[in-house]
Amino acid sequence: MKTSAAILAAAIASVSTPALAGQTAPAAAPAAQLAVTQPAPTGPQPSAKAAPAILALQSAINSHDTATIPAKLAAAQAAASTAADKYWLARVQLNGAIAANDLSAAQTHVDEIAATNILPTSEVADLYGKLGGSFLATKQYDRALGDFQKASALAPNDPHAIMLIAQTRADQGNKAEAASSLQRAISLSKASGAKASENIYQAAAGLAYEAKLPTAVAFARDWLEAYPSDNAWRNALGIYRNVNNGDRDNLVDISRLSMLTNAMQTPNDYEAFAAQAIDERNFGEAKAAIDAGLAAGKLKASDSGVKELIAATKGQVPTDASLAAAEKAASIPTAYLRVGDRYYAAGNYSKAAALYRQAIAKGVDSNLGNLRLGEALARAGDKAGATAALSAVSGSRSDLAKFWLVYVQTHG
Repeated sequence: MKTSAAILAAAIASVSTPALAGQTAPAAAPAAQLAVTQPAPTGPQPSAKAAPAILALQSAINSHDTATIPAKLAAAQAAASTAADKYWLARVQLNGAIAANDLSAAQTHVDEIAATNILPTSEVADLYGKLGGSFLATKQYDRALGDFQKASALAPNDPHAIMLIAQTRADQGNKAEAASSLQRAISLSKASGAKASENIYQAAAGLAYEAKLPTAVAFARDWLEAYPSDNAWRNALGIYRNVNNGDRDNLVDISRLSMLTNAMQTPNDYEAFAAQAIDERNFGEAKAAIDAGLAAGKLKASDSGVKELIAATKGQVPTDASLAAAEKAASIPTAYLRVGDRYYAAGNYSKAAALYRQAIAKGVDSNLGNLRLGEALARAGDKAGATAALSAVSGSRSDLAKFWLVYVQTHG
């Protein structure tokens, strides 16, 4: 399985600015990509005084005439007086640094180019991005980060520059900063009307989870909203389960959603759901969990634990008559809730919704009641009703209700 940092690296490499000096990360490019052979007929021109000296230096660099380069460099430096002169002098020297794979010199000359204010800021940002890519390729993370930050400062609305910062932070082991940077990049992409790749969302969620950030669940849900695939459901709900490890209060609700979205991953997912349902005497839902686990090949009927679960539900699944009797006998809030759960297990979602409404009216915890009501209405196809009920959930159950809202918005 790829790490979150590896997923991020692959995503960035697929769209990355080439490295300045032909390095391998984020992507390789020949030095010629940045080379300048002659001042263009339009654009900034070196002065008549400096042009001959700059061209002589360029010729010496291109021909690797190391014996004459120092004198020609001194002559060009003495002749350069205008901003355009200094730009071309720095550019020629940058080409030489590229050819020599001298990143320290390249840094000096990119900074000199930036200081002339000749190039548009977008082009200077591109130079810093490429130089940062070269430093990243050679694992000079602090220098890479500095150049990516300069690129981002020059192009503050460019999400790609932020992604490169995130990649560097991830490579440094600073997962929290990497995740936060990716979230900012995702926001910038949205603001520009674009959509970040799924790998970027996945990396943001994974890095936040690995860093134990309180925002991990929200990042996972953002990924799910953008790309509601089976893989996203499995991973997003997996993050929720792990962050809320041992949360029995919401076990039925997360398991119901996981069953709906093919996100049940382990035998324990099915066994824990069935066991909790049995504890609540909801034998129909317990049997449904066991049957689903067996059908998925996650459970084996020969396993002792599974045998016990099967035995506990045998002959206990309520009939229509017993459900009607239980409904008639209900008198306290939790009784209405439990009967609603049994109707839900039987697939009678409209009846379950009616019992959940009664439970809320009788005084059951409104957050639990609205969560169950939203689940039943979602299964009944009442999108508006489900949205209203789930949106009313607050407190510790609100995160799970928001996952159910994603389901409602992306199904039916």
